[in-house]
Amino acid sequence: MSEVVRRLPFLIPGLLLGALVATAPSPGWAGSGKCPASAENLKLGTSLPRVKAAVRERKKVVIVALGSSSTQGFGATAEANTYPYQMQITLARQFQDVRLNFTIFNKGIGGQDVTEMLERLERDVIARDPDLVIWQAGTNAAIRGMPLDVFRLKLSTGVDRVKKAGADVVLMTPQYVPAVISLANEDDYVGTMEAIARETGVGVFRRFQIMREWVDGEHMSYAQFMIADGLHLNDHGHRCMGKLLAKAIELTIRD
Repeated sequence: MSEVVRRLPFLIPGLLLGALVATAPSPGWAGSGKCPASAENLKLGTSLPRVKAAVRERKKVVIVALGSSSTQGFGATAEANTYPYQMQITLARQFQDVRLNFTIFNKGIGGQDVTEMLERLERDVIARDPDLVIWQAGTNAAIRGMPLDVFRLKLSTGVDRVKKAGADVVLMTPQYVPAVISLANEDDYVGTMEAIARETGVGVFRRFQIMREWVDGEHMSYAQFMIADGLHLNDHGHRCMGKLLAKAIELTIRD
């Protein structure tokens, strides 16, 4: 993994979060491959028509993963553990019966928010002529206090541009971790992303809700799925996000 991935892409002033995640993982979960998620949280809320057409007509699906450090892979010890890579190999395994070919471009850049992602949308996303765009957003906007109306406008603008280019879109909500849930209004950013999805007819991968289930429902410690900075996922967390997203896509395609 390159040094740019290893460097923390931004600081969280005033948050001393290491103690919250420093406890040792309880046995039997972190290394077990277990990635729990309710059926409700695996519903994307979209039919993925472009993906289904690509499957039917070309037996090939092109996916672009757009985002910040979560997508780039900060916290993972190897590229193979990042969520886009894990999504790709899981999808290939799930559809090996029909020999589907999945190509995934990782376009995550650490530290970016929706403003910077919007600026590179044409070059990094639309130019790839993707069938599906997974857009991970909201975390940096929330941490930096981007006004919700600005966040809504910029994300909506980007979604519209990707849709006009012909691709399906799935928005990935922020992670449920101490650096995010310590904010006063993190739910507002999650809710805004879900509202944009409803209004524009795109999908949502509910990372925030899935991880909240891990903590509140499964009684998992943060150390089981994240590193000690209070923000980024560890190898197991990355792998789970990739596997669960692949499962959500499979359920939609085969529906």
